[in-house]
Amino acid sequence: ALCSNLYENGSSWTTSNLWNGEYFIQKVDLKKYPNHQYKDGCLSDQLFGQFWAHQVDLGYIYPTNYVRSAMNAIWKYNFAPDIGPYNKKYKPFRWFVQKEGQGGLFTCTWPRGDYLASGTSYKNELWTGIEYEAAAGMIAEGMVTQGLAICKAIHDRYQPGFLNPYNEIECGDHYARAMASWGVYLALAGFQYDGPNGIIGFNPVITPKKFKAAFTFAKAWGVFEQTRGAKSQTDKLTIVKGELEIKELSFGIPKQLEGKNVIIEINGKEEKAGTKFISGKLLITFPKKINVTEANVLEVKI
Repeated sequence: ALCSNLYENGSSWTTSNLWNGEYFIQKVDLKKYPNHQYKDGCLSDQLFGQFWAHQVDLGYIYPTNYVRSAMNAIWKYNFAPDIGPYNKKYKPFRWFVQKEGQGGLFTCTWPRGDYLASGTSYKNELWTGIEYEAAAGMIAEGMVTQGLAICKAIHDRYQPGFLNPYNEIECGDHYARAMASWGVYLALAGFQYDGPNGIIGFNPVITPKKFKAAFTFAKAWGVFEQTRGAKSQTDKLTIVKGELEIKELSFGIPKQLEGKNVIIEINGKEEKAGTKFISGKLLITFPKKINVTEANVLEVKI
């Protein structure tokens, strides 16, 4: 009840008070607090909560159109394929590039002409932790090309000859925030997981016709594969180590496959389950939890 109340009030107040029609801002008295603020700036970190909510399948914590507009603003104002011209005018506190012509996502910009020289210290820097966070958010909103472009810029900066690809630096070496890259991985796979309730889902947004990736669960890890043709789709989950309890499965499907016959097998043996097609997804519900153990293969054929 406490968390629900905080969510309802926080979401309502934020959208009513901090939305400028394009993205979320900060309300602050600069006379009282003149330093390290961003006020009307476009902060790349502004949808951090939504980034988490998508990862744990809580849905939208702000109106969908607000989230998509803000993501478009972050891409439009904060990403530069060459950060050089901007950093010549607005010097960063620290440099995270090794040569001219490298791209990245600035932490904060002021697109409406109200640049705060005394604003947040890291405004003109490139932090991979925030870059990955924004990229994952964009991918979740269907901006796959933009999200991948941000990741490509990071990989171009962190490569042998420039910077260590195994050490994306922020406040120090091997900084933990760079692990937000895993959020990009989850977003590209459309991964959904609720361990206690046995709910698992996949909806790849990149190469959905031929997709393969490793995945981790509470007590197991394995490989998910999807192949899709004009009249069929096969989704396969192989448990490499451990065991996985499943009550519900969901897979993204194209419209032409809705209502088609569904066959569910474990190691070639057919399993009974209820099936339902809802808004571009196939939902499979087993009568009771099934336990898929090590070296077993669960296959769904549509």
